[in-house]
Formats: sequence, C-alpha cells, structure tokens
Amino acid sequence: MTETPGPAHSQTLSRGVRTLEILAAAPGPLTIAEVATQLGVHRSIAYRIVRTLEDHSLVVRDSAGRLAPGPGLAVLARGVSRDLQSAALPELTELSQSLAMTAFVVMWDREECVTLAAVEPRHSGATLAQHPGTRHPVGVGAPGIALQSLYTPEQWRIQAPGQVYRPEAAEAARLGYATSHDEVIAGLSSVAAPVRIPGGRPAAVAVVYIRNDQDPGTIGTAVHAAASRIESALA
Repeated sequence: MTETPGPAHSQTLSRGVRTLEILAAAPGPLTIAEVATQLGVHRSIAYRIVRTLEDHSLVVRDSAGRLAPGPGLAVLARGVSRDLQSAALPELTELSQSLAMTAFVVMWDREECVTLAAVEPRHSGATLAQHPGTRHPVGVGAPGIALQSLYTPEQWRIQAPGQVYRPEAAEAARLGYATSHDEVIAGLSSVAAPVRIPGGRPAAVAVVYIRNDQDPGTIGTAVHAAASRIESALA
C-alpha cells in the first residue's frame, strides 16, 4: 500500500522564520553562533539565513556584529490585524497612563497568546516592557483565561483541542475580566478582558504590573471598559 506523502514544506523558509522568532524572543542581540545553536544547524547555514534576512531589513547587526530584529519587521507588523491595532492603541494608551501600568493587546495564535501591541506609561517608576511578538501559552495567565471566558468547556475543547480549560474562566465570564498572579512571569500580576473580533478569533486587552497594593476590581473595571470600546470600534 502506497502512503500518501504529507504536504511539502520549505526547510529554508522554516529556518528563516524560526530565526526571526529566536531573535524576537531574545532579551538582547545574539551572535551567529548562538542563533545556530538554537536552530540546531551549522554556523555556515545560520550565516546564509541571516544574510538573506539582512537583505530584507528583517535582521540588523550592532557594532559588535550581534544580531537583532530589523526595521523591516515593523513594516510587516503594521499589516497584521490592522483594524485591531488601530482600535486598540488609543485605549492602550489611556489604560497605561491612567493606571500607570504596561497595557497590551494579545491575539490568539493556536496554542499561544501573542502580543500584538503594547504601551508603557510615560511617567512611572518600575514598569514591565511587553514587546510585540512576545508569546506565552494560552492556558497560562490572565489573557488566556479571558479568551477562554468566551467559551463553555465543551466549546473550548473544539476550538483548542488539547488545551486545558481553566476553572477561573467561569468567574472571568461573570466579571468581564480575568486576573492572574505569578503565572507567566514570577512575581507579576495581570488583568485581562476579552475582545470579540467580527469574523475571527477573539483577542484580549491586558495590563501587567508589579505592585501588590492595587485593587484588581478597579483595574478589571477599567480593562473591561477598554475592551468594550475596542469591540464597538470594530463592529
């Protein structure tokens, strides 16, 4: 019996995309050797991939020759969920400044939440930088719980096979927002509210903060209101 071959994939393209993901997730610039190690390829292969990405301004080098995401990625990112970004940015700015917290919007990408845009408060002490492209599992943290709150456990099993339905989602559905502490990053708290996207998977608006003297209910009310205004703008 002849087996039907699976769909063809481009290994080179896959490695190039993976290189961008590695650089985007890194806390700072990386060397060619570090990229090659994470890709699991010889340094010469990593070098050719990087040179191609440099040609398209997707990767840049610093004065020491280390690699970082390039400005070409920002051009590509502007086209991702353009309507959601346009509707969310004013609300993120208002949330960030009024609460003195980093505010961000995440998209649901299969098994992960991906930060689409973020705004940090202008005049504040210690804040957390939440970079666009940052990923975390959809089953961890307030944004993922907020997404789950729009579904019943049965619906979630269909929408996200293999992903655990958090019991906190029912309470988040009642309140209109979800909370978490010490989940995605140790010591940090987050509050998030879901955003229904016409014709697409939902997103979530969230804030993340360090201080423990904040009332989650007050924060949740503000985040939920921002999510509602974004939904209205997208309708």
